[in-house]
Amino acid sequence: MTSAASQAESDAPVSARGLRKAFGRQLVLDGIDLDVRRGEAVALLGANGAGKTTLLRIAATLVRPTRGSIRVAGADCARDPEAARRQLGFLGHGSWLYEDLTALENLKFWAALGGVSAGAPALRAALAALELDRWADERVRPFSAGMKRRLSIARLLIAQPKVLLLDEPFTGLDQGGAKWLEERLQGFKSAGGALLMSTHSFGRGFSVADRAAILYGGRIAADVRVAPLGTEGVRRLYEVTVEVGA
Repeated sequence: MTSAASQAESDAPVSARGLRKAFGRQLVLDGIDLDVRRGEAVALLGANGAGKTTLLRIAATLVRPTRGSIRVAGADCARDPEAARRQLGFLGHGSWLYEDLTALENLKFWAALGGVSAGAPALRAALAALELDRWADERVRPFSAGMKRRLSIARLLIAQPKVLLLDEPFTGLDQGGAKWLEERLQGFKSAGGALLMSTHSFGRGFSVADRAAILYGGRIAADVRVAPLGTEGVRRLYEVTVEVGA
């Protein structure tokens, strides 16, 4: 690893420069510059179609940029996707669970894939924290959407990634599940993890965010720290930004 890449990894595990993405004639991202530092969570805000999911999918190595670059833990997501994938956890709209396996078997599989040594007692404890221990040995297929969401989040965290990329992570969670996730994400940040997530809500999930990046017209229209403004201040800034842009 070059010294420049090593410095990028230590300072900002997620770093995008001049990121551009077009699907045919539709320009979705147009020159995105964004850093997410260690111990920091950045919330992506924007209307449907603003490019939040596209940005996350490029960072997750699932979509190649048209131009520009994004690095995860020092690895270029387009040029060295395997290295980037080893350092990140991605939660999209799908669960990425094997529905014919049990909840416990799913966690065992993802732990092995991530090179994590975790025995059955530790994995059962993780399921108990999610209030899924009663269904540890049940196949996932009949689980409710909320149960699958909680299990899919647990399989990310047991792999201990340096970077989490989450697309609307609190969707489908009940109050208990949302509280559990909020606590885990705060712990992930405290351990030095970097978190980039999209959200349409200014509720509980937004309290995890240290910064808010508002996407409009393919660009970052505003990038602000949450604490000085408060949730309501960010909400007003979002509304003004979208209204002025419209």
